[in-house]
Amino acid sequence: MKTKTVAIVGRPNVGKSTLVNRITGQRYSIVDDTPGVTRDRIYLDALWQEKPFVLIDTGGIITNDDDEFVKNIYLQAKTAIEQADLILFTVDAKSGLNPYDYDIADILRQSKKEVIVVVNKVDTIDDSSLINEFYALGFEKVIGISALHGNGGVGDLLDIITKDIDKKDESVENGAIKIAIAGKPNAGKSSILNNILNEQRVIVSDISGTTRDSVNSEINFDGTDFILIDTAGIRKKSKVDYGIEAFAVDRAIRAIRQADICLLVIDSVEGLSDQDKKIAQTAEDAGCGLIIAFNKWDLIKNIQTHKIEEQIESEAPFLNYARKIFISAKAGKRLNQIFVISKEIQSERTKQVQTSVLNKIINEAQAINPPSSDKGRFLKLYYAIQSHTKPPSFTFFINSKKLLKDSYKRYLLKKIREGFGFFGTPVRMQFKEKGEK
Repeated sequence: MKTKTVAIVGRPNVGKSTLVNRITGQRYSIVDDTPGVTRDRIYLDALWQEKPFVLIDTGGIITNDDDEFVKNIYLQAKTAIEQADLILFTVDAKSGLNPYDYDIADILRQSKKEVIVVVNKVDTIDDSSLINEFYALGFEKVIGISALHGNGGVGDLLDIITKDIDKKDESVENGAIKIAIAGKPNAGKSSILNNILNEQRVIVSDISGTTRDSVNSEINFDGTDFILIDTAGIRKKSKVDYGIEAFAVDRAIRAIRQADICLLVIDSVEGLSDQDKKIAQTAEDAGCGLIIAFNKWDLIKNIQTHKIEEQIESEAPFLNYARKIFISAKAGKRLNQIFVISKEIQSERTKQVQTSVLNKIINEAQAINPPSSDKGRFLKLYYAIQSHTKPPSFTFFINSKKLLKDSYKRYLLKKIREGFGFFGTPVRMQFKEKGEK
């Protein structure tokens, strides 16, 4: 089902951010007694009893105020209300009903959304009687909690929020290869997904920004489970509209960071752009495997694939490790390569090499090309180990970091790739001096 979105709204200083931190279990939102600390909408992933949902923290709403700062917070909160499936209308038990509470209640009734009145700061049993007056706001569901102390009311509230949310299927997610389909708007991401699934799962349109949320689809190809994540098109930050699109782009970037493989879809007619390089860098930084898919290849005439690969090697040498495929989502050509290559890359990402073989290759590399000296001192590589997988990571123990040059790091990385492959995946290297923890 579609991810459930829950917005927390209310006047300033009723404890909205404290409630956000209580629900997420982490200190994401700033908590302060000063009204207006939370200005923008903050989107967070939340989980209760293995049931996931999206939480929106908003600034305190003050109605009938002409101050530009206050008006902006009000508009941000209204946008959150429009996006939400459920609204947690947070009020303060200690200070009681406030004229702003009535104004906010009127706004929420007009939205036609499901509303729960959350009476916060019910810190003791004696405070429970304070809940009753808030039924005057006209909503059926009223529940008392203490966001600060996390009393039983918080658990009851979360049960209500997640009653119609399915649990995460961990058995599928843990074994499946997660592929985030990313790229600029109109590169053909949704068309790829629709063709693979053979259904109109996501809207396909020439209008930029049609896909707003990340859409997950499970598929089994040749005995292997995959989760395909169609994401919103990622435009340059300066061109992203403040609001819904910014949220969609943020979720797209998070989807890349949580994926095993990033399928970077490029419009073959437009070619590789600076924005494509930035998206690829996001995948690189996240440790994702990377496939560059040149879509709409059926529209290209008289250009050979190796020319495109040479162009990438020239313009973006850091992408040399990425696998390249040339597809047509519209015609359904070579889409199966996505699964075949993703499976190969996942195997490379999880590859574990023997320490003895690794050090043999490193020693040979030093013998062929010894490190240059600095004022008579030479870099010494004592030994290396593979410290992690997904992505493959290596730790080198050396005598001095000051003697290590970037050019020699690149040389060692090249030798590791020559020796072990690691096709389609980034490789991490860290260097430690003797005795350093």
